[in-house]
Amino acid sequence: MEPIKQKWRYHALLIFIIIALDLYGDYVYLNKPGFVSNFLYPGFLYVCSMYFSFFSIYYINFRWLSPFTLVKKRYFGYVIGAIGLAFLFAGIRYLLEEVVIFSMTGNHNYADQTRVFGYYVFDNTYYSIKAILFSTTLFLLFRFIENKAKLFELQLETKKTELRFLKSQLEPHFLFNTLNSFYSELIESQPETAKDIHKLSELLRFVTYDSQEDFVSLEKDLKFIESYIYFHKKRFETNFFIDYTFTGTVANQKIPAMVLIHFVENVFKHGIIHDASAVAKINIRIDQDSMTIYTKNKINTSENYTQNGIGYTSLKRRLDVLFEGEYILKNKQEDSYFEASLQIPL
Repeated sequence: MEPIKQKWRYHALLIFIIIALDLYGDYVYLNKPGFVSNFLYPGFLYVCSMYFSFFSIYYINFRWLSPFTLVKKRYFGYVIGAIGLAFLFAGIRYLLEEVVIFSMTGNHNYADQTRVFGYYVFDNTYYSIKAILFSTTLFLLFRFIENKAKLFELQLETKKTELRFLKSQLEPHFLFNTLNSFYSELIESQPETAKDIHKLSELLRFVTYDSQEDFVSLEKDLKFIESYIYFHKKRFETNFFIDYTFTGTVANQKIPAMVLIHFVENVFKHGIIHDASAVAKINIRIDQDSMTIYTKNKINTSENYTQNGIGYTSLKRRLDVLFEGEYILKNKQEDSYFEASLQIPL
């Protein structure tokens, strides 16, 4: 849901203020005759061409330049783009006034000595800068308000998650102490069973404590995934067909908590993992500055679980807040198979 609804109202208000101030300035500095000429032919045509050029640059900057540069902190690109918009403003205005309107009225808006490239562009820079500044200011204001709303929403979601965990964490220390007791009793007589108990204890500890942080160690998260797969493999024994692969180097990277498990859990929960002819795939790859997880499985239900599920919506909301579009989330259902992937920066 968009934090600021009906943005056009704010744009309309700003447009009204800009035009009203311009007309007021004409009334003050040009007196009544100059002010009235704005509404008469051919003066009205020049006023329209000016505002068309002005708000064209305003729209281009707000809709494309600012989102694709300022959001991604490409400030040099923004400066270059703004310079380009200044030239574009002069070009649009020249085309309208000195070509189109001239063909209609036979009059130039600029005198012969000022209707040269250098002066014309320089003179129009003032107006183009106003358009760029107004639209950039409004863009940054909207973004500030939206980010505060997203942050509040994320904090609210975090509080809800913490509450759910608190409700489920009935004396976790008692549970861990009990598991440790079992481990101590079985370590000599049944080492394999003791090893599994220790692994289960570590898995529960990760879910109970480590996953409460926004970001967790990539190494711990991968170990959690491997333990999760390990226990499912123990459960299904020989009737277990999942191809899990990991490539890359693990160092000190951190990733958002409980993101990888979303994809892995969906494979087990909604996929077929007991058919040797339809082996499910879970691939995790670490590159120099990004991590990618890819899953593919035969669907065990007709429900389109990933697109409609609460978990997917919550995941996407978290990624939007944490990475602001700097991630790639894909999924598709083809025939009886489902594929999902996520690439996030490290």
